[in-house]
Amino acid sequence: MISLQKLTKKYGQQTVLDLEDFQIATGTVFGLVGNNGAGKTTFFRLLLDLLQPTAGSVNIEGMQVNKDEKWKKFTAAYLDNQSLIDFLHPSEYWDFLAQVNDIDQETIQGLLEKYRPFLGEENMHSSKLIRELSSGNKQKIGIIGCLIRHPQLIILDEPFNFLDPSSQVRLNKILAEYNETTGATILISSHNLTHVTEVCTHIGLLEQGKLINQYDNIQVAKEEIAAYFEVE
Repeated sequence: MISLQKLTKKYGQQTVLDLEDFQIATGTVFGLVGNNGAGKTTFFRLLLDLLQPTAGSVNIEGMQVNKDEKWKKFTAAYLDNQSLIDFLHPSEYWDFLAQVNDIDQETIQGLLEKYRPFLGEENMHSSKLIRELSSGNKQKIGIIGCLIRHPQLIILDEPFNFLDPSSQVRLNKILAEYNETTGATILISSHNLTHVTEVCTHIGLLEQGKLINQYDNIQVAKEEIAAYFEVE
């Protein structure tokens, strides 16, 4: 379970995130939606201990993230292409992840083969460095890199952003299947309400750093959040 206690983040006098106590249950696919500047990325960076909160705390499975590092062993995240080692080829990057996580080559090759339709041949056998690839291909490489460790917590910031429609559909299926087969908790932020409501079991709506609503009924979420964005 992820739990937050009166979590705030300020820059000077500006409050960019101000969340009351709430929890995300283990095994949930939780979607975070909101307009630009709502605080989605800040929220994820606080969860991952990449930012220090101004006040409050974040706990993952009972561990306060800025005081205990054991949660990192079962957590994987892709926030942007800065997470990648861009002077490597895709295959070298995946091999590196396999080595540091003590995963044998047979296992890693089997996993990559499973995700071949999503990755595409251009990434499976690319002669280009990661930095030379398109934003969409970088995103695919990073997302699959998250799954290599078989994590129990996955955090993805705008994972549909640079993907073509076919890849977006494939990613939805990958995440849904991963959650179903492993029971992993998956957190997704997105501007794309359609994809979030297709894959998520719970949704939170952020506005100017505040969580203004939570939904566990996806049909209600579709209607109310669609109306919210139309008004905004």
